[in-house]
Amino acid sequence: MEQRRVTDFFARRRPGPHIAPPKLACRTPSPARPALRAPDSATSGSRKRARPPAAPGRDQAGPPARRRLRLSADAVSSPSSPEAPDSLEAPDIPACPSLGQKIKKSTPAAGQPRQLTSSQNQDTISELASCLQRARELGARVRVLKSSAQDAGESCTPEAKGRPEEPCGEKAPAYQRFHALAQPGPPGLVLPYKYQVLAEMFRSMDTIVGMLHNRSETPTFAKVQRGVQDMMRRRFEERNVGQIKTVYPASYCFRQERGVPTFKDGVKRSDYQLTIEPLLEQEADGAAPQLTASRLLQRRQIFSQKLVEHVKEHHKAFLASLRPPMVVPEDQLTRWHPRFNVDEVPDIEPAVLPQPPATEKLTTAQEVLARARSLMSPRMEKALSQLALRSAEPSSPGLPRPALPDTPPATPPAASPSALKGVSQDLLERVRAKEAQKQLAQMTRCPEQEQRLQRLERLPELARVLRSVFVSERKPALSMEVACARMVGSCRTAMSPGEMEKHLLLLSELLPDWLSLHHIRTDTYVKLDKAADLASITARLAHQARAEEGL
Repeated sequence: MEQRRVTDFFARRRPGPHIAPPKLACRTPSPARPALRAPDSATSGSRKRARPPAAPGRDQAGPPARRRLRLSADAVSSPSSPEAPDSLEAPDIPACPSLGQKIKKSTPAAGQPRQLTSSQNQDTISELASCLQRARELGARVRVLKSSAQDAGESCTPEAKGRPEEPCGEKAPAYQRFHALAQPGPPGLVLPYKYQVLAEMFRSMDTIVGMLHNRSETPTFAKVQRGVQDMMRRRFEERNVGQIKTVYPASYCFRQERGVPTFKDGVKRSDYQLTIEPLLEQEADGAAPQLTASRLLQRRQIFSQKLVEHVKEHHKAFLASLRPPMVVPEDQLTRWHPRFNVDEVPDIEPAVLPQPPATEKLTTAQEVLARARSLMSPRMEKALSQLALRSAEPSSPGLPRPALPDTPPATPPAASPSALKGVSQDLLERVRAKEAQKQLAQMTRCPEQEQRLQRLERLPELARVLRSVFVSERKPALSMEVACARMVGSCRTAMSPGEMEKHLLLLSELLPDWLSLHHIRTDTYVKLDKAADLASITARLAHQARAEEGL
């Protein structure tokens, strides 16, 4: 009786074939756990693991001693299961949704059929496949555009290589036409842009020729041209070599020689080549002269000085064409005339370089007949003579061309007589003489005087700023350091404290009764007369600036 009760007890405790569906796990099983624990039934309070239902037809067979745990149908359909057929239908799609999206797509909601999730996955896969197809089409278009751009670049390269160095239009670019106006620093004897390019070409050419000469190698134009173009990233031709010879004829000796060893397939050793030999002074010990760094620097300075002399000649002709004409000594000239356009100076005419000896070439039938009369048959000789007679006869009489008249040289524009009507000639001459005197003083002014004039032009504004600084500080005297710092922060022109101190020293030099400096121990103090009229102070400073500018 007791045994039957125990058996009935365990029979009632054993779960039947129809059990309640377990609750859905909302997280992916951890890989550290070897097996998932099936949830217990709602009515069971025991902690004993539930057994899976027995297969049909095997109700009488007892369960084995050890049985491997199996995942439920919901767990099999989870994103960690390898049996997800929807995820393997499109292997080419690089789609990687998040974990929450995977669970949302793979796990159906309560009371929702399985076919709805599959249709959603099919829609998502079709959208991804269309996006992938669109990306592939865009990639193909990019490749086509790249190939067309490369073809266009290759077709434009020979044209770009064949372009001349000078601009194709009538006018040069603005950075060349106004190069002299864009130079930093105080104005001086600035060279035109094309002359500065030529000076850089001479420096590069001298460097290449010096390297070849110092190692006892014959410098040829082909070698020098390749080296200069690599250094300057600019075309270098025989015309530029001719310009260098015009400016500095004592720099090189040019010859046409044969038998110079070459390492190029297109140039034979028997061909004539232009050789460049530097002209150097002989050494005292009789050794072969070398192009050292000091000699390269000296030759570069000589070339630049000759370029400046070349521009001075055009400047002198310009001054002579003015009304009234001006004469400025060359040793006192420190800057060009304000109306002299430096960048419009004409190019340097290239000198004639040695050319290879002309070989006799047969160009007409008569020359061929005279040369090979003894080598041809009488029939061929007769045909060549007839051809020579036909080519000698003029096809049509040429009409003489009328000679074109020479264009007169351009003259500087003069003032229209209608604008100066009623003005006496004596007054005009005095105004022109005064303007010429002012321009002459401007051209012969040294850089120190130029800096002093620039400071004088700033003094009226600085005087107003200095008075406002003393009024705001409410002190009878300020140290030089404090005054300079306050004025640097208040002045519109950007200046350093050291430059501001020079302006204050000049202001105290010109107006000692208004601004005075007091040296006490190691400091310098500035004292200002606040009762003075500021308008009269600025007027005195402006008059002083005009007086020194007219000198």
